[in-house]
Amino acid sequence: MSTQDKEPSTLIVGAGVFGASTAYHLSLQYQDVSKITVLDRTPAPPTPAASTDINKIIRADYSSAFYTELAYEAMDAWSNWPELKNYYHRTGWIALDTEDSDLADRIRKVFRDRGHDPSKDVPLNELDQHWKGIMKGTNVEGFKAAYWNPEAGWCDAAAATVSVLNAAVDRGVKYVLGDVESLLLESGKVAGVRTAGGDELRADRVVLATGAWTSSVLSPIEDKLDIHEADRIERQMTAAAVGVVHYKMSQKEMDDLSEMPVVVYGEHGEVIPPPRENRLLKYTNAKTFTNTITTSSGHNISVPPEQDQHIIPEALKTETEAVMSSQVMPGFSQDKSADHWRLCWDARTPTQDWLLTKHPHGELSNLYIAGGGSFHGYKFLPIIGKYMVNVLDGSGNGSEKDKAWGWKAADAQWAGAHPKTAPSREMRDLEG
Repeated sequence: MSTQDKEPSTLIVGAGVFGASTAYHLSLQYQDVSKITVLDRTPAPPTPAASTDINKIIRADYSSAFYTELAYEAMDAWSNWPELKNYYHRTGWIALDTEDSDLADRIRKVFRDRGHDPSKDVPLNELDQHWKGIMKGTNVEGFKAAYWNPEAGWCDAAAATVSVLNAAVDRGVKYVLGDVESLLLESGKVAGVRTAGGDELRADRVVLATGAWTSSVLSPIEDKLDIHEADRIERQMTAAAVGVVHYKMSQKEMDDLSEMPVVVYGEHGEVIPPPRENRLLKYTNAKTFTNTITTSSGHNISVPPEQDQHIIPEALKTETEAVMSSQVMPGFSQDKSADHWRLCWDARTPTQDWLLTKHPHGELSNLYIAGGGSFHGYKFLPIIGKYMVNVLDGSGNGSEKDKAWGWKAADAQWAGAHPKTAPSREMRDLEG
């Protein structure tokens, strides 16, 4: 039997950052690439999805050496891969550090320990002297310093996702349009999926790269197998969201912003430079929330609402605009109407680690989970799939990575890297 005959067919459900990257890296290894199928409800980039965005931050500034090393690995790919380098903009970033925070110190220790610290402080009273004065009027009350790293930047996210996925398709990966109605459970394993249109897609292995929609996809089969509450996917990762607003810049404003770095306004959120193509200045309100529902079987899960993701609660609009118009870079949003709004839904894990793992249930042994972006995963688009392929072929990624990205036991004590990012409110609380 040839190696090609032994290659298992693989169905990847979801074409966002985890699905696209997994398809890309699988396509590099398979001789018969036609055995790899990606399913998503829309053409690439998938809509809605956290990966569908005009831009995302690229940086290696972590207080964890584990993710710093991974981020530098990813940044090397962003700089050099033909599929990605045209979408990467190394503008630097400036992060305002609150008076009670030691985050910058912890990040710098990681940099020093690896022998390279590119960061420095910018005095708060000198902020308006940099980058053509774009931060003039920014409220710095409650902050102690501004942390600057010229190595950070941002990317054209939707375009980069499409580029990576197209590279896989060009090698022979099949891309199928369809919305998952149910998983097919046959003979003690997941045989594939049934779409809302009634089609059945079957494969030897099924990878759920469904992000914030993972609980809603898995919940029915968890009910069928009578999986205990503590062992359900909702405990491993849950759907959470942030509000995003975009402001259209004039050509003069684009000229004024031509030296703009990414601006991180402490724990309140970040402002990302406007791409030339659409001139949209983006602010993300970092206060996360969930949308908890009770399923017909009585289990509580968080799911993105079915409504258009560009419809967001009025209270969230008011809260978000208040920060932009009077707190951070007010000169570029004050007295300006938002061009459009968006809810960005992601799958958040309690530790903010990814989840790259085989499902532990005996009757789901050929089902794999690739997700848990936790609002910081996009930058790893070039490399996530490489590590997921190692999970799929059973070789693993070493004890440290396998522990971080594996399925956590029901009695595990969770320790989040950034507990303040945990959702503390429900979407309904913002709807008045």
